[in-house]
Amino acid sequence: MRITVLGKSPSWQDADGACSGYLVEEDGFALLLDCGNGVFSKLRHYLDYVDLDAVLISHLHADHFLDLVPYSYALTYAPRQQPVAVGGWPGTTRRARPELLAPLGAGDMFRHLVACWGDEELVERAFRLSEYDGLHELSVGPFTVRFREVPHYTRTFAVELSAAGGRFTYSADCSPNDALVSFACQTDLLLIEATLPRPERTGLRGHLTPAEAGEHGRRAGARRLVLTHYSDELDPDWARTEAGEAYGGPVELAYEGAVYTVP
Repeated sequence: MRITVLGKSPSWQDADGACSGYLVEEDGFALLLDCGNGVFSKLRHYLDYVDLDAVLISHLHADHFLDLVPYSYALTYAPRQQPVAVGGWPGTTRRARPELLAPLGAGDMFRHLVACWGDEELVERAFRLSEYDGLHELSVGPFTVRFREVPHYTRTFAVELSAAGGRFTYSADCSPNDALVSFACQTDLLLIEATLPRPERTGLRGHLTPAEAGEHGRRAGARRLVLTHYSDELDPDWARTEAGEAYGGPVELAYEGAVYTVP
């Protein structure tokens, strides 16, 4: 399994960066895990967007799905997607239409969003949308997909992708919790959010600090720990040290273009 970081920013983008998006490839199948602001452009550096097989969304916050909108426009209006010859392309009767898996309520959310300025069916015509409840294991290409709900400001799922004997666990966004620890037990790679320099000042928790991310990785017994969903304004040496002391071993920081292989 090959995981390429397309975007690792939190809800505001790094300079020249992108929000959450990870390209996961196995045995010729390509899956995009989250599709936040800026991710569609980054994806095009690594894969022709018509060759993507599936998109999987962890939760319905804009920084994890908003680039489904430009992606949908490309799948709808690109010259190569037209049924007749146009713009140097021969025309096609088999336009690309990737699978899109998103939490319950996603269809209503997408229709409401795009209806504000145009065609409310844009996303559902561009993609083959299926909504998941997080209770059942799914098969997506070569991947077995499992979910575990984690605490955040909206219903959110940590995601496990397994294939060929390897396990990759993605925390999505979450506050400190035991569910992620048990879900990620002995995973080969835990990609975990580390958004905050300190806990939220309001006391209402929705994210982790680097130290908390490290602690979760230690308790889970994760074989490899990578921090993500942090800002370029956060001192990387400080974040790595905080997480490493809590994890009890070396910790990596995700960056755009980083590639991880599992197992």
